[in-house]
Amino acid sequence: MSTDDGFREFVRAQWGPLTRTAYLLTGDRNHAEDLVQTALEKTHRKWRRVSRMDAPVAYVRKAMVNTAISWRRRRGNGEIPQQPPEERMADGDPYRQVLERQQLMAALRTLPPRMRAALVLRYFEDLTETDTAAAMGCSVGTVKSQVSRGLQRLRAQLETPLPAVLQESRA
Repeated sequence: MSTDDGFREFVRAQWGPLTRTAYLLTGDRNHAEDLVQTALEKTHRKWRRVSRMDAPVAYVRKAMVNTAISWRRRRGNGEIPQQPPEERMADGDPYRQVLERQQLMAALRTLPPRMRAALVLRYFEDLTETDTAAAMGCSVGTVKSQVSRGLQRLRAQLETPLPAVLQESRA
């Protein structure tokens, strides 16, 4: 068996979803692509074993989360770019959703990497608490506390209510 057996097809099928998740983790398209490439490189080295797993994408997702957290630690806590302050748009404005998305992305970038990862995996990737814990390599209780604190911080930063995707009423 060649180490490329199925790997290229896996990359073609998963590139888009993985890049979307990486963008949410990093807040930058270039860093997101670097993150996906790094995770896929790590996966390729172990592809024989990973390809036999029930969910190889979960392995790659976990590699992305761990890499994003370690990159953030190495980079330090430097200045975090913020979106320029904008006046609140009037109801009915067609650009309101775009503004809210920009505000949410800016607020996500201010969160610590593990907290951001918990929110991204739980709400944007729609993983269960158990699957999020597995992807992050932590307990379900840690996921619950990181998500709860993250939502509190986002609420405090955002002028508008959280988008429906981030409502805490999920099971």
